[in-house]
Amino acid sequence: MNIQIFGSSKCFDTKKAQRWFKERRIKFQYVDLPAKGLSPREYQAVKQKVGFEALVNEKSRAYENLYMAYITPQAREEKLLEHPELFRTPIVRNGKDATVGFCPEIWEKWE
Repeated sequence: MNIQIFGSSKCFDTKKAQRWFKERRIKFQYVDLPAKGLSPREYQAVKQKVGFEALVNEKSRAYENLYMAYITPQAREEKLLEHPELFRTPIVRNGKDATVGFCPEIWEKWE
C-alpha cells in the first residue's frame, strides 16, 4: 500500500485519518495541502475517482471570498488549483484509489 494523506494541520478529520493509519501501523506520506497543494496530475487522478463536487469545500471562507458559486466550471477548476484552501480535507490516496473526508470503511478494504 502506498498511502498519501493530503490535509491541513488544522483539520480534525485529517488528524483522525493520520491516527487511524498509525493505529494500524500503515505507513503513509503526509502532504500539507495549504502549503504544497495538489499537482495538476494528482488533481486529475483524484477528481476522476471522487468527482469535482466532492473536492470543493463550499463551507470555507475562501469559497465565498473567491465567488466560486458564480464562476464558470472551467474557472472553478483553475481557482481550485491556485487556492488549495478550497479543497475538502483529508484527501487520501492509495495508488489510483482516492477518498475525500474521513472514510475508514473504505480504507479497510484497501488493506
